[in-house]
Amino acid sequence: MCTNYRPTSRDLLQEMMDIDLSNIAGMEWPDETWKDYDAPIIRLGLDGQPECVVASFGFVPRRHVPAAMPSLTTMNARSETVGQLRSYSRYWRSSQLCLVPMTGFYEPNYESGKAVRWQISMADKHPFAVAGMWRSWEETDGSVSHAFTQLTINADEHPLLKRFHKPDDEKRTLVVVPPEAYRDWLSCRDPEFARAFLNPYPHELMLAWEDPRPPARKKAAVEPQQQSLLDL
Repeated sequence: MCTNYRPTSRDLLQEMMDIDLSNIAGMEWPDETWKDYDAPIIRLGLDGQPECVVASFGFVPRRHVPAAMPSLTTMNARSETVGQLRSYSRYWRSSQLCLVPMTGFYEPNYESGKAVRWQISMADKHPFAVAGMWRSWEETDGSVSHAFTQLTINADEHPLLKRFHKPDDEKRTLVVVPPEAYRDWLSCRDPEFARAFLNPYPHELMLAWEDPRPPARKKAAVEPQQQSLLDL
């Protein structure tokens, strides 16, 4: 499952979709996206045209998980059960589909005997988008926010993507949507027909390499201040 990826920059978003980004003017997002981080997504607007909104990664943000409920992980939705699970089914049936633009996503590789972070991108180094689903949340102050999840499919037989995750685990991967299918995916209003888009991407068009996280910076030790005799 993908829980960490590199979202596209504002300039690359414009290049990918040629859409108006004035509605997110001044909004920023980190270079890497993790659970509950904000990142751009593309959805179909009320005017029937693609629009970009900034949304939280994870369908149920931590702030909306009831205190009595254990931690809920909703960054990835299995395509096989997305229409059945309570967290997702209503939005799948409503075809609240989106594209999640990125330049690469990260998966753990265990071929060395331990987990090593690898990055997966397109072989041509161009930005790309994966299939997602979005929803809105009403916040305590009355404002409306957005959240999203990424759809996943089985990758047990994929020549490249089967190399990731623990050896005995089922192999899963994100669904890369070809650029020529962006509009069709966003405008699809039949949940069953939407499944026709959920296919593995050709491995020869992808690239993967070892890309460990940089070591965490150590906090500089604070020199203890010598007490002045005047303080005694």
